[in-house]
Amino acid sequence: MDSRSQPLVSIVTPVYNDSAHLAECIESVLAQGYQNWDYTIVDNCSTDNSIEVARGYGERDSRIRVQKNHQFLRAVNNHNRALRQISPESKYCKIVFADDWIFPHCLEEMVSVAEQHPSVGIVGAYGLQGNEVMWTGLPYPCRLVSGRSVCRQLFLDRTYVFGTSTSVLFRSDLVRATDPFYNEANLHADMEACIVLLKDYDFGFVHQVLTYKRLRPGSLGTTITEEMNTLIAGHLHNLVTHGRDFLTDEEFRGCLRRDVGEYYNFLAVSMMRGQRERRFWDYHRRKLREAGVGLSFLRLAGAVLARLCRALLNPWETMHKLRPSIDPRPSSKGSDRMKARKASDGETGESKESARRMTSVAPNEAIPGIAEK
Repeated sequence: MDSRSQPLVSIVTPVYNDSAHLAECIESVLAQGYQNWDYTIVDNCSTDNSIEVARGYGERDSRIRVQKNHQFLRAVNNHNRALRQISPESKYCKIVFADDWIFPHCLEEMVSVAEQHPSVGIVGAYGLQGNEVMWTGLPYPCRLVSGRSVCRQLFLDRTYVFGTSTSVLFRSDLVRATDPFYNEANLHADMEACIVLLKDYDFGFVHQVLTYKRLRPGSLGTTITEEMNTLIAGHLHNLVTHGRDFLTDEEFRGCLRRDVGEYYNFLAVSMMRGQRERRFWDYHRRKLREAGVGLSFLRLAGAVLARLCRALLNPWETMHKLRPSIDPRPSSKGSDRMKARKASDGETGESKESARRMTSVAPNEAIPGIAEK
């Protein structure tokens, strides 16, 4: 695409104490073959030298602008603040998180799909997570999928292709039209934002690996969020809030039975593992109540009994579930459906975006101890 005819892409990077990786992130933007972009880095009161790293690049390239928050913001609030900085002239916008990076043809390929298909509101692609290719599931070589179809797949069989916020490109007018863009009361606001947009727009997809998501196992946010399994609550929230816009009544009821059943199975496993923390049970009691289901101790007792019966039939599996250090199971290769099944059994495959970045929420949603970025 001729740079003189390239539509403007606004790129934003919210950063908090990521000086170790920020330079690599910025360099990946500078290495883009697509050159008509502006870039805003929003520092969320970092205590390391992230702001100095960002300003160093800003001094060398006029397209890079650096802002520093006057006060620390929760993660999702800061992401919304970063998106408010996109240029009013931009046609597309892209988040690139400070410890992620994008491949040299990322902008070019994503913008090409969006330009070819004006009905597209979001463009995604395969991504590399560590050594694993993620967010597969759409048929090759189709580059245009109806928003309804993608969300039906998400609800009916858990085919998740949105990736993280670094993985997608948005039309800027859609971002500007909604303020705040991300639901600040939702731990998994990235997933919900895609669902909301795809009610009215189509989904574009590039069958290439265009983004890289850094794995940071053992981080405080990831560890605590996995222990709480906020992902299973997020799936239920999205289904109850948005599922009827994509599913028939019969399909919705079937998905609700499945999701609630998996939720209770997860709680039963947690109870058998000796989960006693009040914040854990308070969180899940609240999420079930918000979903209109409520926590039934009678149903929970039934789920525990069902797990005990299963244990008698398959004692080795139960020993593994209750003591994961015994014969650890290898991670699934990019299968979000497998991760969803693991979540219901107490084994989460939480994405970094949801586990670390989206963990900070509105005050009424706060979970003590989760790192806020």
